[in-house]
Amino acid sequence: MAEAGAIYVARGAGYLDLAAASARSLRAVTPGLPIDLYADTPAPEGVFDRIHPLPEGDTRDKIACMALSRFARTLFLDCDTLVVAPLGDLFDLLDRVELAVAHDVRRASTLVRSGFRVQTPAAFPQFNTGVVLYRKSPAMAAFLAEWAELWRAQGGGRDQPAFRDLMWQRDLRYHVLPPEYNLRRVTLLDAAEPADLVPVIVHSHRLLQHLRLPGAERVRDLSRLLELERAARAQEWRAAGWPPQILPGEDPTERYLATQEPPPPVREP
Repeated sequence: MAEAGAIYVARGAGYLDLAAASARSLRAVTPGLPIDLYADTPAPEGVFDRIHPLPEGDTRDKIACMALSRFARTLFLDCDTLVVAPLGDLFDLLDRVELAVAHDVRRASTLVRSGFRVQTPAAFPQFNTGVVLYRKSPAMAAFLAEWAELWRAQGGGRDQPAFRDLMWQRDLRYHVLPPEYNLRRVTLLDAAEPADLVPVIVHSHRLLQHLRLPGAERVRDLSRLLELERAARAQEWRAAGWPPQILPGEDPTERYLATQEPPPPVREP
């Protein structure tokens, strides 16, 4: 069994193209790390070390493939990611924990505060499962199997509500990654001071927007992504009735309290 490696899961040519771009970015900053692909479409040569067919069945592709990883220590990456700095000693986290994952963004939204069957405190929001570091173990295998089962029970869709339920209910030893290892809100870079962070893994749906919206721009790098995110942030604040920038003398808390969404409803088991 290989010690450590990364895996991608891609269904369809569009997502395969994104996975290849992400894999190339990973290889550029962390050469030598094995990279595997699970796909239903022929992949370009020289990008992935091994290519596996997508498994059949009614389990979400991502969860099923995570369970099949040939690595003792695996970094799962969504296709809409870019690795912009070396991973360094990231895999060493798995000396101490079974799993490492970052919190999601939009944590004041009803969507991201929701679980499937479990109502948790607001300070225990959803995790983003687009970047998952995990090790092969009986405990992790059981967690992945239960995640797949709970995802089916919730009727499919987003896998993060079921994931959050299990993270709250089970005793799996885990670590919350800092945002630079799953940088969803890239405008954080505008607010950061020099010693705050180094972005490592960028993760944005804008990298796949061209697959969803005909005529949309294909975004290929962090620089352009940051430009688009700045514009989107300004637009969202204006749509909420606030100026994009916090004004002199303004209490910043007021705007965030005013735009907070109601808590999610409690679901019966």
